[in-house]
Amino acid sequence: MKKSDILEMPEYFDRYINLVPDKELDEAFMDSLKQINELEMGILNNLEYKSYQPEKWTVKEILQHITDIERLLCAGVLQFARNNNTYTISFDENEISKNSKANKKNILQIIAELISVRKATISLYESFDNEDLLKTGINWKHRISILAMGFNIIGHQIHHLNVIKEKYYPLFICSAIPSAINLFHNAGMSFPA
Repeated sequence: MKKSDILEMPEYFDRYINLVPDKELDEAFMDSLKQINELEMGILNNLEYKSYQPEKWTVKEILQHITDIERLLCAGVLQFARNNNTYTISFDENEISKNSKANKKNILQIIAELISVRKATISLYESFDNEDLLKTGINWKHRISILAMGFNIIGHQIHHLNVIKEKYYPLFICSAIPSAINLFHNAGMSFPA
């Protein structure tokens, strides 16, 4: 099913869902894996402990957040698919991040874990038929279908990877300029007047 097959766009989560093109969910999941595999590892390694503002997460914490939240959402999706109408997905993302120990992990481990979790999510979604995809449940305080949740998971990743590119990549460029200038000077070269 496609994003346009979502019968009711869930409030709040539309901000993530709308980041995903209107295509088949399985194709969107494959694109999300490609997006992870295309991450600039050299830049991410350089930025792993940096934050663009005090009290903001590091790149490692953001990547771990994507993984952790996907696991929690998939646990809820399974409950919805099995008709557990009393289950509500609820969590404190800041508490989860604070206790994730992401900054003690190697960034390659975090990305490998994200890929592994995404592949498990794809496998879970492949087990659903169209009837399952249209079932709904409560995520936080909003009703959402399993189909919409799939696009939400992908859009959540897109959102956070956009934040990394927009707010963290410039930190790498700023830190790389002094090094480039030093290399230039150490090579006996000077800047033209």
